[in-house]
Amino acid sequence: MRYAPPLVAAAAVIALAATAHAADPRFPDWPCNQIKVPEISVAAVWSGPSIDDVGDAWEQDPVIRDLVARLAARRTPLEEAQKLISDYIAGSADERRQKAKLIFAGLFASLNRERNQVMDGIERFFRQQRTFAEKTRAEIAELRELQDAGGDPNRIEELANRVAWDTRIFEEQRSTVSYACEVPVLIEQRLFALARMIQQAIE
Repeated sequence: MRYAPPLVAAAAVIALAATAHAADPRFPDWPCNQIKVPEISVAAVWSGPSIDDVGDAWEQDPVIRDLVARLAARRTPLEEAQKLISDYIAGSADERRQKAKLIFAGLFASLNRERNQVMDGIERFFRQQRTFAEKTRAEIAELRELQDAGGDPNRIEELANRVAWDTRIFEEQRSTVSYACEVPVLIEQRLFALARMIQQAIE
């Protein structure tokens, strides 16, 4: 009986894992409560001039490329980003519009790419977690079988310890996934905020 508590705890954790990805059947590897939106559309965050003709021109200009990198980085406070944008988007109306288009195009490409990388990482990590859960379920099944059959006490203790350890790791991983799930949302919010600042600079 002394092995029952870790066994029960592990079974509860693994049961939770089995339902963690049920929010949207279209994306079985997506464990987050937030609905998965594979791509952000330009229209969802930008009401300024069209960037269809920009392409990768922003990458060819080292000044804009550096500015985009600074604006995209979450370590750059939004207040500082506002000043960087205001200082750069200057000149005639046409010049301001062109600069705004280049900056937004760069931010949209950069932050969309970062968001996709984060989401791919979350799904990859969750697939690993699912494999880990299956291994732990197999250990639980073996432990129950040994306990029911009055098997080797040393083997029972070894398995019980392993299940308890794996359960702890699993819980820590679940916390990591919960934190990671917030990152795509933060990226979207930053892109929207920066887009609004750029639009204000040309209004």
